[in-house]
Amino acid sequence: MSGISIVGVGGMARALGARVVAGGNDVEIIGRDISKAKEMAAALGGGATAVTFGTAPAGDIVILAVPNASAVPVVTQYGDALAGKVIIDLTNPVNADATGLVTADGASAAQAIADAAPASAHVVKAFNTVFGHTLVPGRSLDVLFAGDDAQAKATVSAFIESLGLRPLDAGGLEMAHWLEGLGLLMISLARNGVGTFDFTLGISTLR
Repeated sequence: MSGISIVGVGGMARALGARVVAGGNDVEIIGRDISKAKEMAAALGGGATAVTFGTAPAGDIVILAVPNASAVPVVTQYGDALAGKVIIDLTNPVNADATGLVTADGASAAQAIADAAPASAHVVKAFNTVFGHTLVPGRSLDVLFAGDDAQAKATVSAFIESLGLRPLDAGGLEMAHWLEGLGLLMISLARNGVGTFDFTLGISTLR
């Protein structure tokens, strides 16, 4: 069981929160609108709690379930309160019509968050290649993740497994750029060749 703080009260926060609670983790919902945070915590059950945005996160793992444009400001505002934490970044830095990334070539939202976080915090990119509505409790999905700190990645891998999902290590944090590109590709596939957002991407090994 892990202590998890989820920053955000949107659809992805709610969908992931349901898996987190089902996985037997202690969950804290942090929202600027405390009434929405309390409503979400009550809906999740499992002893989930709600706190006002700005309160130091209690969880060892802090999930940034906020829009990409808000992620760095959130991390900057929390500052040293994130020291020693594992920060999971699930944002996709896409432009307004989701036809491109807003980051420069080779850069990533995850790296920008890492640059803004305290030196003792460790950022891991994860969950950005999973559509929130597919996170139905009991459904097995692959979760790609990337990060530079081995212990932080081991912690995130164990956390993903606790949700009944399969963690797949994509490498160092420099690979976050490509994971974010994959998130954009999934949106484009949903609009074009697949024709629906009701799909997931997974890895199959050939024997």
